[in-house]
Amino acid sequence: MAIAKAERLMNLALCLLGTRRPLSKRELRESIEAYLEAGSDDSFNRMFERDKDDLRELGLVIETVENLDGEVGYLARRDSNRLPPITLDAEEAAALGLAAKVWQQARLAGAASGALQKLRAAGLPEDVDPYEAHGALEPRIPVHEAAFEPLMLACRDRRPVVFEYRKATAAHPEPRHVEPWALECWRGHWYLAGWDRDRGAERVFRLSRITGKVRSRGTGFTAPVPDVVTVRETVASWAGEIADRSALIRLRSGAGYPLRAKATVVRELGDGWDELEIPYGHGLDAWLVEFAADVIVLEPAELRADVVDRLRAVAKG
Repeated sequence: MAIAKAERLMNLALCLLGTRRPLSKRELRESIEAYLEAGSDDSFNRMFERDKDDLRELGLVIETVENLDGEVGYLARRDSNRLPPITLDAEEAAALGLAAKVWQQARLAGAASGALQKLRAAGLPEDVDPYEAHGALEPRIPVHEAAFEPLMLACRDRRPVVFEYRKATAAHPEPRHVEPWALECWRGHWYLAGWDRDRGAERVFRLSRITGKVRSRGTGFTAPVPDVVTVRETVASWAGEIADRSALIRLRSGAGYPLRAKATVVRELGDGWDELEIPYGHGLDAWLVEFAADVIVLEPAELRADVVDRLRAVAKG
């Protein structure tokens, strides 16, 4: 229904903008298919009046003109509905250029390039090249995951989705039914925040762990969407960036430099091993697994158990 109304409003706006003389209700009804399908004159009149009011609320200036015979017609003059010229200085153009360059490696590259072309046609100064300004900056947001585009559209349209998701501790993926809220890139990886219907709680999903296709499931959200979706803060807490305690590990000498950079205490043990105290937060077990045989977890016991479980899951394939 929403798509049908949007199409009807678009057709009415095009008719009113494309005419050089006022068009009567009868002429508009004969020109727009949705109006022809109206069951009666009263139904058409109500539909037309609502559409006309909606277009005016959207900012379209519609004139009502009465001819010599007393017949009322409608038109939207182009000079009354033309946007003012767009003026951008060099810094503003550079900011737009940087925003477009961010997406050069993604599926949005075409849309970003087209937007800049439209700005150029609308009056962007010819001597300003938004792609070249501040060319020493080379921002990049890699988007290699096939799930990015369908999830981006689902977030925009507020559509629930279902996908197969493999947790770091699991050998096989499992279906997740999610109401998607927002996507965010953090430390080179894309994450989705949303409401997990099966678990009845907010969850964050790493896109690289989504397998198969993302499919839409019905319409409408069952849970309220937060005013501010803190994807980065949530991921940071899960990745151990936000920690309120310490863990004690042994680390092979000459290995694990990222762990050494975070360590609060480093003690040389000899025999090729060092002892480190590092901040301990949710998700530290997944990070330690990446260092494999170069790390031995000493304390706390639950962290050691989590690391062992993850290693066993990896070994099972």
